[in-house]
Amino acid sequence: MYKKFFSPILFLFDPEKIHNLTFLFVKIFFKIPLFGFLIKSYYTIDNQSLKLNLFGLNFNSPIGIAAGFDKNATHISEFAKFGFGFIEIGTVTPKPQIGNPKKRLFRLKQDKAIINRMGFNNDGVEKIRDRLKKKYDVIIGGNIGKNKITPNSEAKKDYLICFKELYDHVDYFVINVSSPNTPGLRELQSKEFLSDLFKELNSFRFSKPNCKPILLKISPDLPKDKIDEILNVIKENNIDGIIATNTTINYPKLKSYSYNEVGGLSGYPLFKKSYQVVSYISKKTNRQLPIIAVGGISTPDHALKMLNAGAHLIQVYTGIIYEGPGIAKKINKKIVNQLI
Repeated sequence: MYKKFFSPILFLFDPEKIHNLTFLFVKIFFKIPLFGFLIKSYYTIDNQSLKLNLFGLNFNSPIGIAAGFDKNATHISEFAKFGFGFIEIGTVTPKPQIGNPKKRLFRLKQDKAIINRMGFNNDGVEKIRDRLKKKYDVIIGGNIGKNKITPNSEAKKDYLICFKELYDHVDYFVINVSSPNTPGLRELQSKEFLSDLFKELNSFRFSKPNCKPILLKISPDLPKDKIDEILNVIKENNIDGIIATNTTINYPKLKSYSYNEVGGLSGYPLFKKSYQVVSYISKKTNRQLPIIAVGGISTPDHALKMLNAGAHLIQVYTGIIYEGPGIAKKINKKIVNQLI
């Protein structure tokens, strides 16, 4: 129904404006008595085979929403009812920032893809922290980054601020040093910076009675020797897992009108690259390092392929845009049927 009736109408409008308008309508509809109950009853598959324990957390489903979709943690309760096992908010920065100039989000309909150069637009860690004080019935990840105005030489402070402010309010953390839309950010995927940052983060979390998991989100554009270096840093610093991958700036051949826009590409054309990175990491670590796969996962078959390649969890973003909010149900149903 979504692809036949709703998306043709939604796709007539500017993608960022319709995203915000859709979020508004979601809030309105969920205020209708029993609406949330009906949505949860329809979209949620409660099956033991979907449940898993990872990082000491109990996931009801291996399918989650990637960072960037609910940046400001405004719709966690609503999206949790669509069958997602976890929701990652952010990227969160210490200070609020408006992001890059508009227009900065582009649909590539022929390619089932999106190019974005949003630039970590978010309400800032304090407002987002306050929203997270409410108790939610879903696992929440906190994706953290640095402000655009913060030079790389001081970037560690920004990550530490966000980490400490959100520590009591999220279930796991993601260190985002791989977005292509903040100038110089990808330079922080270095052994020196990551080792120094992880040392500080570990010092804080190991002093707490509840040690929160930390994952690193990497670029799909890294060469294998750079991935190897990062995997060594992760191992040396007892980091809990990796998210593969962020968006790419090395585009494959695209068909759509907006193919030459500057920004990070997500969606169907990214799948091959993200799948190769997940497969490489899984083999390199003998499937011992937990992997959250993200990047171009648009179908249940994509999700199964990632899981078979060694991913432990799956995240979707652009797949929601093109396939609709029922994508988690479709993937979960496929997983259950595969195990019968």
